[in-house]
Amino acid sequence: MSTTTTAPASAARIVTDYFGSPIRTLLEWVGPFAAQVAEVQQTGALTRARLDALVEPHALRTLDLPDAPVYGAGFIAAIDLLADAHSHLAWWQGDDRRQLVLASQSVNKEHIDYSELEWYRVPMSTGIPHVAGPYVDYLCSDEYTITVAVPATVDGTRIGVAGLDLLVSEVERELTPRFAELGQQVTLVNGVGRVVVSTDPRTATGDSVRGGRLAALPRIACDGVALDVIVEDL
Repeated sequence: MSTTTTAPASAARIVTDYFGSPIRTLLEWVGPFAAQVAEVQQTGALTRARLDALVEPHALRTLDLPDAPVYGAGFIAAIDLLADAHSHLAWWQGDDRRQLVLASQSVNKEHIDYSELEWYRVPMSTGIPHVAGPYVDYLCSDEYTITVAVPATVDGTRIGVAGLDLLVSEVERELTPRFAELGQQVTLVNGVGRVVVSTDPRTATGDSVRGGRLAALPRIACDGVALDVIVEDL
């Protein structure tokens, strides 16, 4: 079988493998974390401080994930889950691994309604992990970001999502050499046809492939990830 024939499958497998580790990491801790939340709820009100204390060790371990460039990690509470806040992000990020404090950054960020944002809405509605992006993350990094998120459930009720952020610049640095080894142009796109990364210098992150030359080429789904690859000859 020729390289041309096998390249699309190989490119899709690269993506599935790359995002598989972050997804597995979140799945490994979201269940035990939800059980911890349930225990706290049985003993008193669930507050921001109590939630943060539960999330922090999981978030810090996620930041140390060796095979993915995790920029931020934590838990986004369901709306009105907490006794002392309408919404809350228990989130740690950056090289200094500090907790994100939204109120100190903008007078309005702590009041944001994230219920309609893709990284929250999709896993909360489907009950399965989701990869969202690329988008400019005005909440946390102010950079092009990909968020991996999985829902947390207590007694059949979804209490929020565990998540991690990957900066697109870092994902591009790690994925493009792997794609380049296939000997063809590879473009990774999300479900609505926005480019995540590409080895094609004519194609930039955030570009839409709809209506362009890439629209006519097959999109190969990446198993377990809501992303597709488009492969074309050099």
